[in-house]
Amino acid sequence: MKHLLAGLDRLDDFDEIIDVRSPLEFADDHIPGAVNAPVFSNDERARVGTLYRQSPFDATRLGAALAARNIAAHLDTTFADRPQGWRPLIYCWRGGKRSGSMTVMFNMIGWRARQLDGGYKTYRRATLDLLDTLPPTLRLIVLTGPTGSGKTRLLDALAQAGAQTLDLEALAAHRGSLLGAWPGMAQPTQKGFDTHLAARLRQLDPTQPVFVEAESRKIGAVALPAALLAAMHQGACIAVTASGADRAAFLQQDYAQLFAHPDWFKSQLQRLVGLHSRDTIAAWHRMIDEGRRTDLARELIERHYDPTYARSSHAHFTQLAQALPWVFRPNDADVVAQARALLDTLG
Repeated sequence: MKHLLAGLDRLDDFDEIIDVRSPLEFADDHIPGAVNAPVFSNDERARVGTLYRQSPFDATRLGAALAARNIAAHLDTTFADRPQGWRPLIYCWRGGKRSGSMTVMFNMIGWRARQLDGGYKTYRRATLDLLDTLPPTLRLIVLTGPTGSGKTRLLDALAQAGAQTLDLEALAAHRGSLLGAWPGMAQPTQKGFDTHLAARLRQLDPTQPVFVEAESRKIGAVALPAALLAAMHQGACIAVTASGADRAAFLQQDYAQLFAHPDWFKSQLQRLVGLHSRDTIAAWHRMIDEGRRTDLARELIERHYDPTYARSSHAHFTQLAQALPWVFRPNDADVVAQARALLDTLG
């Protein structure tokens, strides 16, 4: 079987990557671009695992029967149109029997299938190694500033102006604050976030600066790698500010989805009990009911975001004292031109 093994360095040599793990395992994380063709369903995997603790032989026999039936079904459906010279790379959790059985059968058919040596476990280890070693090589420039100053919009404008950017909130599907969840959109798992972050880091040119928004250790439910957080803390800083009117107007735009789902918005505000009195939260709920978006935006800035920002420790950003001050107008139509002006200022 060793001649059917392929290492991670050969991922690009294949026509398709097939993940034969169960749907739950695949949903937790997978190699980008992989197709899920499970050898066991979620229930079947649980059955085989339970039986294995009682009788490894009986579990292996059951697993073989299930795998044969499921691979046959995939041949009739998922892979029915694959040509004779097709070259798939197949993996399971650790490069064992699940991926091995499909690899052998596909080669018997005539396809040049290979099994990923070490499976997903090896891929995961390589991802964590990259997240530990690559961030220190990057020239990070950190956008700091209070909520509502438009840091994320400036980051997007910088990307449109041709700069390298790392949008952590987009990867995390979360705005980063207590009200940062996106209605109707679940965050990725930690493993999934790590995978997509590693893929983005690989795309960056370490000889050119990379703009990134200042973040806490966690963005919603996912955590930033320690090496990336340390690199951000050591990076050059830009102190982004905006007028009070611009910040209030920007928050109304940024939270449009929250206002469009008032009950969900209220449930998020309710999570602030402990930081604010129940009377304050109730008053904010009434503002939602009454459509007083500007008043609510100003209240959140003055009574929640700015005090929270003032209390937060910025000592870990070692170059914050030397930060370039930058007044941003996040609601204007010329945000890309403003981004180009910032790039010109930086030289």
